[in-house]
Amino acid sequence: MGTPVIAGNWKMHKTPQEGRTFARQLSTKALNLPEVDFILFPSATGLHSIHEALVDTAIEMGGQNMHHEQSGAFTGENSAEMLVACGCQWVLIGHSERRHVFAEPADSRPLKVATALGAGLKVMLCVGELLEQRDQGRTQEVLREQLSNDLGQLQRFPVESVVIAYEPVWAIGTGVVATTQQAGEAHGMVRGVLRDLYPDDDLGAVKVLYGGSVKSSNAAELIGTPGIDGFLIGGASLELDEFVNIAEIAKQELRSA
Repeated sequence: MGTPVIAGNWKMHKTPQEGRTFARQLSTKALNLPEVDFILFPSATGLHSIHEALVDTAIEMGGQNMHHEQSGAFTGENSAEMLVACGCQWVLIGHSERRHVFAEPADSRPLKVATALGAGLKVMLCVGELLEQRDQGRTQEVLREQLSNDLGQLQRFPVESVVIAYEPVWAIGTGVVATTQQAGEAHGMVRGVLRDLYPDDDLGAVKVLYGGSVKSSNAAELIGTPGIDGFLIGGASLELDEFVNIAEIAKQELRSA
């Protein structure tokens, strides 16, 4: 599995001051977890102050969304250059809330991916099916459609710059977690689609994370599932001790693997 990635998507939580305090405390605890790659995705208002708290640490930071244009009349949006200027190394693209709650146009995502990579940002691309799509047996179809569309402008898969986060929409914030069989099968599907899309690329190092009601009580079982390289965590990432506990569990599972 390599080094596990433990990412926290704070969504619309934490003021800049709260985020800065969390980041400082995490940076201290992370010194005992060099085998874990931490990434925080705060709201845009906290990026600058949280970056200041993370200077000279190994913890990386990203924006939760971005616009594909460099500038313009796009009220409420942020550009890739703005994220970089705030200290971001990453950006989330395609989170289910962007897809389904905000009805983000599908044709915007490949533009965002290309723009982010061009600006030097690494991309965490979120994919996943709705409950009705899983019940209809369409999980693989949906994952293929999302990956094909969102990565459609890339001639090769940049393993060093793109991480895929599989998040079954029916498990996000619901308390329902995919079984290890469901998660393992879906992660296998993601990797299979990527091999089909990029048959000439070496995809052995590509990382695929799981997201959806991850907490310390289920982290060991999930991280031990073949094909899962870490977690994109929502609610549990807001609690420092819980977030660190999940990281410690991932580290221990890696050592015993």
